Amino acid sequence: MSHSIRPGVQRRLAAILAADVVGFSTLMGEDEEGTVARVKSLRRDVIEPIVTAHRGRVVKTTGDGFLVEFGSPMEAIRCAVEVQETLSFKAVQEPAPALELRIGINLGDIIIEEDGDIYGDGVNIAARLEQLAQPGAICISGKVYDEVGDRLPYGFRNEGEKSIRNIARPIRIYSFAGGSPAGRRPALAVPDKPSIAVLPFDTMSENHDSGFLADGIAEDIIAALSRVRSFFVIARNSTFTYKGRAVNVQEVSRDLGVRYVLEGSVRRIRDRVRITAQLDDGTTGAHLWADHYDGTVEDIFDLQDRITASVVGAIQPSIRAAEVERARRKRPDSLNAYDLVMQALPYVWSLDVASNRVATKLLEEALRLDPTYPLALSLSSWCSGQRIIYNWSKDPAQDRRDALDKAYAAADLAADDPLVLTVLGAAQTITREYQAGLLLLEKALALDPNLAWAWNRSGWLRNFLDDPDTGIEHFERAIRLSPFDPMIFNSYAGIGAAHFVAGRYGPAVEWYQKARLANPKAAWINRFLAAAYVFSGNQEQAEACVQKLLVAYPGLTVRAVRAAPPFSKDVIDRLCEGLRRAGLPE
Repeated sequence: MSHSIRPGVQRRLAAILAADVVGFSTLMGEDEEGTVARVKSLRRDVIEPIVTAHRGRVVKTTGDGFLVEFGSPMEAIRCAVEVQETLSFKAVQEPAPALELRIGINLGDIIIEEDGDIYGDGVNIAARLEQLAQPGAICISGKVYDEVGDRLPYGFRNEGEKSIRNIARPIRIYSFAGGSPAGRRPALAVPDKPSIAVLPFDTMSENHDSGFLADGIAEDIIAALSRVRSFFVIARNSTFTYKGRAVNVQEVSRDLGVRYVLEGSVRRIRDRVRITAQLDDGTTGAHLWADHYDGTVEDIFDLQDRITASVVGAIQPSIRAAEVERARRKRPDSLNAYDLVMQALPYVWSLDVASNRVATKLLEEALRLDPTYPLALSLSSWCSGQRIIYNWSKDPAQDRRDALDKAYAAADLAADDPLVLTVLGAAQTITREYQAGLLLLEKALALDPNLAWAWNRSGWLRNFLDDPDTGIEHFERAIRLSPFDPMIFNSYAGIGAAHFVAGRYGPAVEWYQKARLANPKAAWINRFLAAAYVFSGNQEQAEACVQKLLVAYPGLTVRAVRAAPPFSKDVIDRLCEGLRRAGLPE
């Protein structure tokens, strides 16, 4: 008996990826609207861009799931691993528990309907494999493994044959949990010198302003401890990834590679404030010291200094009080300005055009309240500098003047503040005053050897000076000081740029890919990535990068790119030649 295929229906062999969100029903019960928004963001910001990059097609989505078709099983696996690694990275960045996926992949015959939907055993088996996968893991069928197993750079484990509901024969299954957040990151070595992470302080009040007050207290304690030269202090951008999460100090010690962990809380009732602080030995979990501090909102900076001195004394009593005194920075005259700066900080470090606009607005409000606040001036200067470097500026000359004017004003007010000096060094770099920028960054690092951002900017400056190997060392130092930093992608991009400067295009592609994976919104990464693809012989991927650039930067030209990053003429010439060959208009 022959079987006919209905008109408009096709069959073909395809790799099918099925994924669903772990614990979706529970998440919906806890926060229905928030969960729906997060799943939509997952599809828009993670699933769709990565699927497109691997030549896949999102067939359909359900409330908590995704069905994707690929022409190649290798691309399906690469896509799945990249998705899980992206979610693993986000898990250490986001204050709320990150979404996790289970993924199943199968290779089989499918039926394609006129509307593009797909059916058949090939799809059903992928869905069953997804249900067998652990959170954050991937299950593939024996057919997929047999097709690409000897070419896989990933360690899939043979789980044997398993009977699957509604499938007549047992299916051989392989699993890979390399993308799982749990157990992925090796423990970092604890430095020989005293090392500490200051976690975000909990807010014990309903007052909205108390949240920014608590953030500011932790921020200033980190800054003060960082300037004690004999300490190793994890940067704020990494410790603040623990905000709002229940944490175990021993896990923090292991994840960040430090011996000591400082925790605390802030309770505010009208103008009265109580700050509690507790210092633990993260390697053992033992409590070393705890205290509380009472005062008024007007006393807040004095309270912070008392906490800092107490922590320093508990860790290393031999440190002179003068070192703590030297760590003090100029205080803002307005606590409201202080709150606005704390709100702006995450946007300053995001390095995408929308965040730049938000940060600029908040910092302008802070400066209206307190025009002589050095930190606000410095960060506002850096926002202007970002617009130049990343091709966001509508008036580069005006933004360049604004960056320099504010950086100099901040330096006049706080000439020994390492963050201010770092901003001034970055501003000098934008105008190609390399030697002046180098001296300022060296001074900043002499004052605060724990300032991850100064190491990052120093790495970029070394790239601009055609000293890529030193640049890589400085980016690696920045990463070690802030291993969970939301801005870590910028150090990855810096290492990619260093390899590009050195003419090592294969490693440049790898590091720029890593940077883009860590922050898909940073479209500017595609400038050098496209050129690196051209010179490493991957024309198709180079052209895809240029298309992404043009979506984010309509009307972008090679001429506009030439005027932005302050590399040497040889590097800029190679960059522009690569972009031209990748299809960017002249």
